[in-house]
Amino acid sequence: MNVLVVEDDYRVNQIHSTFVERVAGFRVQGHAFSGEQALNLIAQNHPDLVLLDLYLPDITGLEVLSKLNQMEPPRPDVIVVSAAKDTASVRTAMQAGAVHFITKPFDSASLTERLHSYRIFRQEVDSVEEVDQAMIDKLWLSIRSTPEETRPKGHSIHTTEKVVETLRQTKEDLTAEEVSKRSGLSRTSTQRYLSYLARLGKVDITLKYGATGRPEHLYRWK
Repeated sequence: MNVLVVEDDYRVNQIHSTFVERVAGFRVQGHAFSGEQALNLIAQNHPDLVLLDLYLPDITGLEVLSKLNQMEPPRPDVIVVSAAKDTASVRTAMQAGAVHFITKPFDSASLTERLHSYRIFRQEVDSVEEVDQAMIDKLWLSIRSTPEETRPKGHSIHTTEKVVETLRQTKEDLTAEEVSKRSGLSRTSTQRYLSYLARLGKVDITLKYGATGRPEHLYRWK
């Protein structure tokens, strides 16, 4: 996915760009150092996603968001990255359609988590033409949820992606052992990440009852 990084501080712009380039599936398409430059690059290059600072030298990031909403589709999604912490700015950004709001300073892991959730959101949206209420709820959860408390110990984005891809590549219900073998992960790690994805509402769990013994959990990507 192509990303435009909008930040007037050259050094910070480069740091944020480095964070983006570290995440598989994302590439920095361009850099903008003012609001008007950002709008021009968006109109010319049609990025998928914009990392947008609110404090810019000409117009504010909130004004950029407002002008984006007046553009003809397709319009990029926006993640606001800003030192602004006042509730008015946060609320206005969300009302204008920002999919995330990250306060500065932040580390690579914080941005990676949100890019990861955004990618899952886009994959789901792009895979269907119509949605029902259940799908809308699922999409909303996928883009909004980054719950620290539900992450497995030693959480790794790359490991999460392995489990997600393993589930997405099949329409079958899989046991934790089958996911483990297909992904190349240990059974213990696989179980932790499957539980994590289940808490996020991204997988369905059913029980398989055998002739004897405890029922086995089966997992399927929603």
